[in-house]
Amino acid sequence: MLAKTYGSAVFGVDATIITIEVNVGQGLGFFMVGLADSAVKESQQRVEASLKYFGYKMPRQKLVVNLAPADIRKEGSAYDLPIALCTLYTSEQLTCERSLEDYIILGELSLDGILRPIKGVLPIAIEARKQGFKGLILPAENAHEAAIVNNIDVIPVETLPDAIAFFEGKLNIDPVKVDTRDLFFATQNEYDADFEHVQGQENIKRALEIAAAGGHNAIMIGPPGSGKTMLAKRIPGILPPLSLPEALETTKIHSVAGKLGKRATLVSRRPFRAPHHSISDVALVGGGSYPQPGEISLAHNGVLFLDELPEFKRSVLEVMRQPLEERKVTISRAKMAVEFPANFMLIASMNPCPCGYYNHPEKQCVCGPGMVQKYLNKISGPLLDRIDLHVEVTPVSFDQIASTRKSESSAEIRERVISARQKQTERFKDKKEIYSNAMMTPEMVKEICVIEDAGKALLRKAMERLGLSARAYDRILKVSRTIADLADSDDIKVEHLAEAIQYRSLDRENWAG
Repeated sequence: MLAKTYGSAVFGVDATIITIEVNVGQGLGFFMVGLADSAVKESQQRVEASLKYFGYKMPRQKLVVNLAPADIRKEGSAYDLPIALCTLYTSEQLTCERSLEDYIILGELSLDGILRPIKGVLPIAIEARKQGFKGLILPAENAHEAAIVNNIDVIPVETLPDAIAFFEGKLNIDPVKVDTRDLFFATQNEYDADFEHVQGQENIKRALEIAAAGGHNAIMIGPPGSGKTMLAKRIPGILPPLSLPEALETTKIHSVAGKLGKRATLVSRRPFRAPHHSISDVALVGGGSYPQPGEISLAHNGVLFLDELPEFKRSVLEVMRQPLEERKVTISRAKMAVEFPANFMLIASMNPCPCGYYNHPEKQCVCGPGMVQKYLNKISGPLLDRIDLHVEVTPVSFDQIASTRKSESSAEIRERVISARQKQTERFKDKKEIYSNAMMTPEMVKEICVIEDAGKALLRKAMERLGLSARAYDRILKVSRTIADLADSDDIKVEHLAEAIQYRSLDRENWAG
């Protein structure tokens, strides 16, 4: 007798429907076919223990489990529940009032029949709705995540007997419903860190506002304790709110990576990822035998903060160069290639030298000759070339720290950022995959960032006197276009260029002495 139902496998951030067939016939033994990995093959032991725990019998005849299509690699433990139900049905221990073939069934079984949560439920729910399935049967802890997808029944089950009773018609389980829009809009403006709690550093706040308004990458250079990390953590609060499509895409990535918490739903706030400098290149960009998203993909539509940038291994930093340009990362293996989105703002911080006190207004730098330049050289030129703003951070004075003057809040800054982004949305409405000034190509810079003669003279003088490199030219124009957007100006004026020029500290030939 043959039993059939459906599960799913996730590749990248997309799901594929897997047909699960179980047949009991003459002979002995348990056989699983269909390119299953070790975790899937071990389901035999989990399924058998769970069935026996509740008084059911594992068939002692030849039991064949087929996972189709057979040329797709299956991994993980999400196939336990469908295999168990098909085994009961094909051995005539389960009489179905509801058809197994109407549902996608997911879940890992513990030895006492309790269902454990799995990864990647959101893309599976999206694919299930697209394929016209009636619903999903899955662990209760994953139900809220799957219920983000409307027009499909999400049936939460706690244990194996619950699933059996549901299909036998003895138990009615209400589908989980989530009002996605209400939940999304209720939480999208909740941030723990606010710029109003930062005293002083007005010039740094201004630079970060420009970075947020144009989607620019930025690096902060300053001594220890000057507030670089504190400022970086507040950047998500001034970025424009996520749109629903952005939130859905971000949630899919976190779902695949297993980073959503219990009973989690839509990610409504922009991600902020801050990996430690000991991270490997695979952990940063993604990969592994079965490719998983890395930190740059988990920061998609948000901020990737690299603290103490020169302390990261050079190989780790270099693998970011292509994703920074293409806004995605492709991971290729012998039999597959998966693509993860990686459209993030890179915010980095670093000390100016090994001791941390080069250019400090009060403390003396104790680094030897050439040490400052050697420290800076840990970051390659091509990577610095992809960072638009170089911001020098100075320590805050006692008077500023002790001041009771209220600083500008993140909400006030965010209003200006949103206004500038709206101008860019209108500007690039006919451009494919270009959403902000930072994403402009060199050809678009020449077309859009037109400057007057006085501006050209200023830029020429700046490049000659400050020794700015040629790679700084386009960056200055992009940043000045953003500054003009913040000032609600259609043209790039001299003052906008002048402000943009000061954000190229590391391009100055004499910066490191």
